[in-house]
Amino acid sequence: MIGISSFGVDSRYPGPETIHRHRLANGITLLVYENFASQAIVIEGVVRAGALGESRATAGLANLTAASLMRGSSKRAFEQIYEDLESVGADLGFSSGFHTTGFAANCLVEDVDLALDILADAIRRPLFPEKAVAQLRGQILTGLQLRADDTQRMARLTFNELLYAGHPYGRSASGYLDSVSPLTRDDLAAFHGRFFGPEGMIITVVGGIGAEAVVEKVTAALGDWQNRDYQPLPAMPDAERPSALRRAHAALPDKSQADIVLGLPGPRRAAPDYLDASLMNTILGVFGMMGRIGQSVREEQGLAYYAYSNLRGGLGPSPWTAAAGVAPQNVAQTIASIRQEIRRIQNEPVSAEELADCQAYRTGSLPVSLETNSGLAGVITDMELYNLGLDYLQRFPEEIRSITPQRIQAAAQKYLSADQIAIAIAGPEEKDEG
Repeated sequence: MIGISSFGVDSRYPGPETIHRHRLANGITLLVYENFASQAIVIEGVVRAGALGESRATAGLANLTAASLMRGSSKRAFEQIYEDLESVGADLGFSSGFHTTGFAANCLVEDVDLALDILADAIRRPLFPEKAVAQLRGQILTGLQLRADDTQRMARLTFNELLYAGHPYGRSASGYLDSVSPLTRDDLAAFHGRFFGPEGMIITVVGGIGAEAVVEKVTAALGDWQNRDYQPLPAMPDAERPSALRRAHAALPDKSQADIVLGLPGPRRAAPDYLDASLMNTILGVFGMMGRIGQSVREEQGLAYYAYSNLRGGLGPSPWTAAAGVAPQNVAQTIASIRQEIRRIQNEPVSAEELADCQAYRTGSLPVSLETNSGLAGVITDMELYNLGLDYLQRFPEEIRSITPQRIQAAAQKYLSADQIAIAIAGPEEKDEG
């Protein structure tokens, strides 16, 4: 029978009883959730290598390294990697952020050995062929040139540089034209040699395979991996809130739309009041038609093409942001309206009805996010990465339901400000600001 115990644990969800956790001798943490209703397998996880290992001069190095891992390894050339994957309908990809390089593979049960072999070889022994690196570098440079003409991406870039001036998060993880252009395959090999290793690596496997078999297979593929030259990434410092309003404008005079991003540093995912802040943000800029911000700015005033807010808890002080796309003449009024919504949620307790609606939305969305093996693997990986505990999913519904209007207001007062805030606009020069 499915139900909630007297301790507020929801037994519908994976937990310590069903998530098998195994630590390999070399520091890899393996998490397995058996789902024999599916013949598909998802292999997901992270290596502790990312853009924190860069400087401004080498910005984009982690991103290019991750993109190059599949371009040839000690066992297979680029063409052979993709031919082997496509022949069994499997896929594998890598992506990079500030703190980690992530990977995700999908395959059938009978092909898990092949997927693990390709994954392990790409992570451990990539070759970084010069021709392939040059091709990828060119693609990234083209993307950076396109970014310079994109109001949404330039607003985000300008915001990060404004809010996180002097902080690692102020650098673009994708890099810049002057930092990506000089990167060579030797730079990628050196970065890989310093930061890729089994220490702190997380692998999550979800699907129709037994935990004991997964432990055996992953141990065979990665259990002997060592990197004697491994260097842990530097610690992520806190980020100070602006002492006053900061504002920057990226001029794109030929555009008919302006994009706005405003915000300030948010809580790390491990913060005790993170869920309070997260539910507060759901009310402010997510629920329904993008929360209160969307209701006011887009629905009632008709100022924006889109308007919402976002809170991304991570290993560092990722930002709380509100964003909107508007006609240039609506920039000032849109910013004023968003700031007014910030003040309202700080100064007025949310109603019991509005809170209950948003709580129901968050708890009701959870089962949907766990319907696929990929969704399950992503959440289980995050539970380990952020040290949330294997019972996190089981505790989540009751923890959300226990949040009060007072806790919502306290989170808004702690993490938001209408005046000590960074505001970035990208687009034509603003009009009609009074």
